[in-house]
Amino acid sequence: MKKKLLLLSLFLTFVVSAQESYYNGVDLTAEGLELKNNLSAKTISAHTNFLSYTPGVWDALKVTDLNPENSSEVLLVYGYAASGATARSRNKDLNGGGQGDWNREHTYARSLGSPNLGDTGPGADAHHLRPSDVSYNSQRGNLKFANGSGNSGSVSGGWYPGDEWKGDVARMMMYMYIRYGDQCKPNGVGLGSTASTPDDMIDLFLEWNVEDPVSDFERQRNTYHESNQSSSQGNRNPFIDNAYLATRIWGGNPAADSWGIYTSNDNEAPTVPTNVTVSNITTSTMSVSWNVSTDNIAVTKYEVYANGALNGETENTNYTITGLNSNAAYAITVLAKDIANNKSAQSAAANGTTLADNSAPSVPTDVTVSSITGTSFKVTWTASSDNTGVTAYDVFIDGSLNGSSANTTYSVTGLTASTSYSIRVSAKDKVNNTSSQSTAVTATTTDGSNNIIELFFSEYVEGSSYNKALEIANITENAIDLSAYSIQRQSRGNWETPLVLSGIIAAGDVYVIINSGVGDAIEPTLLAEADLQIANSTPMTFNGDDRIGLFKNDVLIDIIGDLNGTTTFAENVTLRRKNSITKPNTTYTASEWDEFSQNTFDGIGFHRNTASVSAYLMDTITFYPNPTNGNIIYFKTNENTTVTIYNVLGQLVKSAKITESKNSIDISDLSKGVFIIKMNIDKSYISKKLLRN
Repeated sequence: MKKKLLLLSLFLTFVVSAQESYYNGVDLTAEGLELKNNLSAKTISAHTNFLSYTPGVWDALKVTDLNPENSSEVLLVYGYAASGATARSRNKDLNGGGQGDWNREHTYARSLGSPNLGDTGPGADAHHLRPSDVSYNSQRGNLKFANGSGNSGSVSGGWYPGDEWKGDVARMMMYMYIRYGDQCKPNGVGLGSTASTPDDMIDLFLEWNVEDPVSDFERQRNTYHESNQSSSQGNRNPFIDNAYLATRIWGGNPAADSWGIYTSNDNEAPTVPTNVTVSNITTSTMSVSWNVSTDNIAVTKYEVYANGALNGETENTNYTITGLNSNAAYAITVLAKDIANNKSAQSAAANGTTLADNSAPSVPTDVTVSSITGTSFKVTWTASSDNTGVTAYDVFIDGSLNGSSANTTYSVTGLTASTSYSIRVSAKDKVNNTSSQSTAVTATTTDGSNNIIELFFSEYVEGSSYNKALEIANITENAIDLSAYSIQRQSRGNWETPLVLSGIIAAGDVYVIINSGVGDAIEPTLLAEADLQIANSTPMTFNGDDRIGLFKNDVLIDIIGDLNGTTTFAENVTLRRKNSITKPNTTYTASEWDEFSQNTFDGIGFHRNTASVSAYLMDTITFYPNPTNGNIIYFKTNENTTVTIYNVLGQLVKSAKITESKNSIDISDLSKGVFIIKMNIDKSYISKKLLRN
């Protein structure tokens, strides 16, 4: 098997290197959303040069979109006639906004992005910006792409790009989806169905990708952007390099396989795996091994089944099956497949029975109570261990069961002010073996006069030009749903149209909103921390004399600037909430804020608060690398600390103790995405974002 996999690796390396060495290190044997994620990670990491909308994109288009038949011209997307608004080409120097000029067409219309793409980041990504006649571009406007035939134009309330350009458009939309995710969903820019795809890809773009194959003109653009030029981005559109990658991810009719590694004349399935055996049986797992299969090209993967249900796949000839029920019989079978997805029959079954689980989990320890108010508090504890796995924890208040949690946290509500409560926790496993209750801890609710209201403004940036940002802090230990919140700008005493928020702020995290017109020099800071980008519109157009209000259920709970005031109070400055502030205030109090000079951004992305983090922690604890595409993150600290990792929904996904000698955490079981790392020392903590590519 090892020899076969080595041969496959060499085969792929040879084929891909001959055409695109750029993909070395990318697992091209993957399928579906796994392949999509692999290509997404590569596309994002290789995008090292972020072009400015002006002049960066202009300069790029004058190189990438040159007419192959006349190097003094650029080709115009959607164009088909010899002259006029529908012209197919135009003098490369006639760029601008006047009649007869060509301008920059956002094939993924800016306003259709969620949020608006703006003129930076996705709004200045040259892979989807194309020269277009000014007047013809205005006809398209922000119409969604729709099916048609012949030349380009409006069809049935949408826009057909034309027979010559529909494949280009489809592959650009695929690129924008893997590069920018949900901000650029295909069903947000095209009229089609997602019923046959595993995500928000639509059938329309898959059809166009097949019907209009990749042109040399597209390859010309792609090759330039990988080159090391001042106007190149560094990354490629993988669907131009091989249109069949879209088929392998999303299905549909097969597109052309330009690498020839997926759709060769290989119709021969691998041999059936033999000598399947099970061993190392526990209450919930079995180890499986088998003899290597052979194939006329190479075996790429094995699929492992338990009682007929797919449990997983592997490149090796051994695999550990997990998630089994205790004291249950299983028939284990294995099949082999090659890169052309030819599959063998399933092997003869190997039978095994998991062990009976009669052992209770260990007793929960380190039970602590935090976020105490007059009517609630939060209970946290250290995870229990079990021979099969802990499935839930029961929380008892004054001896009575209050509720259960699948995590190591639980919020108790409906309590009485100024009252003491006894808290215990027990753990249970899949078959309801239950541990003893933990040692009791006592907590006393407050008198209710000083409860922390969930969210408040923690930073305000009124920088030069469009360099404007707002930061909202959640210093509680609970994830908070933003759907009840909105932000409004008050100009000359009038509250304007609210910006209704959505999503979740994880415990101890912040939410950053920026004006999407931020200057290029700010991209590494504001853009890196932005959770939401707003086009140059309210409320992100404040100018030092505009008041900014945070509302919950349409009730003002926090404000920057004096209510109904008209004077300039914060022009060209950054305001940062002091560490001692733990709740919002509907009366603007300047003493609650520290003021910094114009374009100070080093505090964006986190908030230090004495209710949650001691000031020294920022320098005491660090972790690296971040972002990371590896499986280990390392911590630098001179004190013992507890590290907990949460997903963006606020769910605990991992916890560990970190010391000077044990300074790393294995994150190989975490999916790609954004996580919140919370680091505790005593009763203080700091939270930071971790990006796993």
